[in-house]
Parts: sequence; structure tokens; C-alpha cells
Amino acid sequence: MPNPRVFVTRRIAPEALALLDGHADCEVWDGELAPPRAVLLERAGPCDGLLTMLTDRVDAELLAAAPNVRVVSNMAVGHDNVTVPDCTRRGVLVGNTPGVLTTTCAEFTMALLLAAARRVVEGDAYLRHGLWKGWMPMMIPGRDLHGATLGIVGLGAIGLEVAVRARAFGMRVLYHSRTRKPEAESTHGFVWSPDLASLLRQSDFVSLHVALTPQTRHLIGRDQLRAMQPHAILINTARGPIVDQHALYEALRERIIAGAALDVMEQEPMPLNDPLLMLPNVVVTPHIASDSVATRTRMAVMAAQNLLAGLRGEPMPSCVNPEAVKERS
Repeated sequence: MPNPRVFVTRRIAPEALALLDGHADCEVWDGELAPPRAVLLERAGPCDGLLTMLTDRVDAELLAAAPNVRVVSNMAVGHDNVTVPDCTRRGVLVGNTPGVLTTTCAEFTMALLLAAARRVVEGDAYLRHGLWKGWMPMMIPGRDLHGATLGIVGLGAIGLEVAVRARAFGMRVLYHSRTRKPEAESTHGFVWSPDLASLLRQSDFVSLHVALTPQTRHLIGRDQLRAMQPHAILINTARGPIVDQHALYEALRERIIAGAALDVMEQEPMPLNDPLLMLPNVVVTPHIASDSVATRTRMAVMAAQNLLAGLRGEPMPSCVNPEAVKERS
């Protein structure tokens, strides 16, 4: 039988492409950025499988344009770019890449936490702009992590790793999650917060680690930001729309909270005229929390493994909707 046809929507690690070689007729989009929508619909049309990124929208329109697609392997933990119910109804399996990026994302969250707390970016700009004239006792005073309270919103895999690292820095850790984690409390000394408002009121730093769903969109808005302490700092390495970015701008401008560190935004790429970029108390990075050489390679390899397993009718290393198999028959 001929090899299945596959479209990979971006250049990925050679190790992952080597797995596909000989087992699939593979076309790889050679652009740095996502293929335009019309191109994605066209290239997906004759394919049996797709290896997608979080910027590729996989919805009813695409599935209708690609009736032979049996597997969509998303190279990301989140899959908010994929309308999973549409895939399930059509018997299309959806894969993702959890686990392999947990530690890397947690490390980057701590990097943002430290950068915002100790005002690293402001200090860098202060020096580069020629403002440093000599040592002063209160030049760019930051906040200590040790002794401070970190509020974790969403104690999943990444949130847990961030919390463990925060404890190593001598921080008190509060958490609010869909389910309580008694084992994590007893092992690490985390404190359960039964509601989000209570966590926000008590935390010096708040770090977001929830998936983007209709329920979590704008989870942090005007009221939540005003519930935080004036010296508090918000960190978001999850998904941009979890935070109402306009409300965040107002809270930062009016010093309702002290600062923010964001790796994700409501609109990506972030426009250069976004008002948040005009504020000195914001650290922003271009969605790179999982962007280490080793981790992106592991993500690509897992995505390729998911794709091949699904096309062969074998169990996928990570499948979001295994019930889709029933819809095929």
C-alpha cells in the first residue's frame, strides 16, 4: 500500500522528520511563519495526516476541505487551536505533546518571575540609556522572592514544577486549581486556596498555569486585578487570552498592581504599538517558554510519533480524543 500523505506546517527538528521518512509521503511548509489559511486548506486537502502548530487553526472548515485526514498531531501541550469535538465527530484523532516541555516551561516561568521581581529589564535599559551615574542605595529597588507568597493558578504539571522551584527560593506557595492536591500539600507544604479571589488577595506574585477554555478566557480581568495587592506582580506563561490585556494595561498604568511578566498575549505577534509596550513595569517575551533546543526537539519527535501511530491504527503516545476511534467504524 502507498505511504500516507502528510503535511507538516513548519520546519521542525531533523530527528522528527527522520522518523517520518520512509513511512509517509511528507510535505513540509518551508516558511518561518504559519502557512496562510488558503495554503493550509489546499495542502491539507489530499492528506491523511497533519502535523500542526498552535498557530494553525484546525476546525470544521479545514476538516471539510481534507476529508481523508485521520490524524491531527499538534506540536503543543495545549490544543485550543483545534476544535476537538469537530475532529471527534469525523473520527479524526488529535495528538498533543504533554510532559516533554514541563520542566523547561517551569524554568522559564521562574526566569520571568525573577526578571520582574528584580527589575532586570529596567536595569538593563537604565544602563544602556546612559542613566547610570554611580552607585545609589535605592537605584532600582526590586522585591525579594524569599519570604514572599506565590499564588499558582492551576496546579497541573507545569504549575507544580513552578511551585516546587518557588519553595526552593524560600517562597510560600498558595494554589487554586480545579482539584485539590493533598499529596502536594503534604509533600511540599503548599496551601490550598478554595477560591481565586482569596489567592489574589494574599499573593505577592501570581503565576497562571491553566488551559485556555471558554471558562478561563479573561479569567484575570479588571475585578481580579483590583483584588491583587498594590505591590503584586502577574506572570503569564499559559495562554494570552486568559488575561484581559486592556484591563491589565489599565491596572499597570494606574499602579493597581506593580508589574507583569508575559510570554503570551491576546494577539500574537504583539503589535509594536500595543500600549503595554509603553510601560516600564512590564516584561514581555515572544512565546518562548518551551523554546530550548532539547525540548523543541522532544516535542517534534513526540508529534511525529503521535502522527505515525495514529495513521497505523496503533495507540498514540498522547491522544486528546481516543473516543474518535469509535466514530471511524
